[in-house]
Amino acid sequence: MADTLTIRTPGIVTVQDLGRVGRSRYGLPANGAADQHSARVANVLCGNHDRAPLLEITALDFTCVPSGDTLIAVTGAPADITVDGVVRPQWEPIPVRAGETIRVTGIHRGLRVYLAVLGSFEADYLQGSCAPDTILGFGPALRAGDELPLRTACPPIDHPFSRIPLFRLKAPVPPFPTSWTIDVTDGPDRAEFGDTGRRLFDAPFTVTPRSNHIGLRLQGAVPRRVTQGEVLSRGVPIGAVEVPAGDELLVLHRGRGVTAGYPVLAVVTATGLSALAQVRPGQTIRFRHRSLDQAVTAHRAQRQAIDALRTRVRTAFEVLRIRAPAGA
Repeated sequence: MADTLTIRTPGIVTVQDLGRVGRSRYGLPANGAADQHSARVANVLCGNHDRAPLLEITALDFTCVPSGDTLIAVTGAPADITVDGVVRPQWEPIPVRAGETIRVTGIHRGLRVYLAVLGSFEADYLQGSCAPDTILGFGPALRAGDELPLRTACPPIDHPFSRIPLFRLKAPVPPFPTSWTIDVTDGPDRAEFGDTGRRLFDAPFTVTPRSNHIGLRLQGAVPRRVTQGEVLSRGVPIGAVEVPAGDELLVLHRGRGVTAGYPVLAVVTATGLSALAQVRPGQTIRFRHRSLDQAVTAHRAQRQAIDALRTRVRTAFEVLRIRAPAGA
């Protein structure tokens, strides 16, 4: 019988990957891990493919128990991580013995934590992704007692007496500030806002409790459209900063529908989207304008840091004779 990861205290946890790439043409939202950077790093730290299934834990405490020896990595927002009561670090691989309890508690300064396991685990797929889709009712949140079949076991590599650190792989850890700065590029309707478009950058906005994975609602000095005429529904990108007629901004995230009819003042960059996924209701954000070249450069630098980490992980795993199954 295959080893499993049993959920004990679920909090709010879902099985995620990086989402449905290229399915917008069929009307399907991308969905997937909201903080793509943290999700990628968690999988890389476990020797997995970037797109392997992993757990996204939102805001609340979480516990689980593996039935066999394994290796985990926990990334994302700062939290308290323990294995059978022993404090363990985030952003590093952590050996876990069979039957030990993994606890993620006290998530703070951010909203989402990601937990990957060596070799990943089995998951159901829809259109090439295991990411939940709330519109289609696919991939519900996990419940206490749910068991996820693990694909591989890990050799015993812990040092229970000396607790000598086994991994110092220098994962690219992003900042988790109390007030966030989110990078954006110009949207297709920037010219329609005239001078009021500067309001997006002149003062902070506050995230309201009505925000979710579909989009964030922001209160503040909202820019106003100065041109007349109706905006027809059209395709909108993930990260679109929309300006409806009311007193809020809408920032579409990975669960957004693929079309909308509000003017798009700006678009959050790829690196900005991962940061935006960690902003908690009540926190403030400021938008920072970036050119397309600056946005692409920042994204490439982030991906290059992950590629360099992958090389360090591969070297460490070879020394410790840890092998993840092909395609994990």
